[in-house]
Amino acid sequence: MGNPRVLFVCEHNTARSQMAEALLRKWAGDRFEVESAGLEAGTLNPLAVAVMREVGIDISRCRTKDVFKLYRQGRIYHVVITVCDETSAERCPVFPGVTERLHWSLADPATFEGSWEERLAQTRLVRNQIEEKIRMWLETLPPAS
Repeated sequence: MGNPRVLFVCEHNTARSQMAEALLRKWAGDRFEVESAGLEAGTLNPLAVAVMREVGIDISRCRTKDVFKLYRQGRIYHVVITVCDETSAERCPVFPGVTERLHWSLADPATFEGSWEERLAQTRLVRNQIEEKIRMWLETLPPAS
């Protein structure tokens, strides 16, 4: 049996879910198979690329994915974590076999306004919130064997 499969979902798979996937892969990639997807596939957000580069993670080559395509492919996940607003999270398909479904409501960098630096600072805050939520979630799990 392989590692538990985790899927992060947001609206367009352009920032929040991409950052979450990369961070979990960095901290516990040996314990989980990690993917991300959106309710619709969008275009990778350059703000997310920039703030992830700040912590030594390059997501610039990541491609966005459509969660419904994954669902139709019959993918199985043990944990599905939505990182969008509550209304969008309710549109996420219910994957068979999911043993845990979590919702972390996080601001969408695509909606940030202001200069590049102001939007970058806001996106950095979202990245830090994702880091904290992942760390807290990992602490609730049994130790890796």
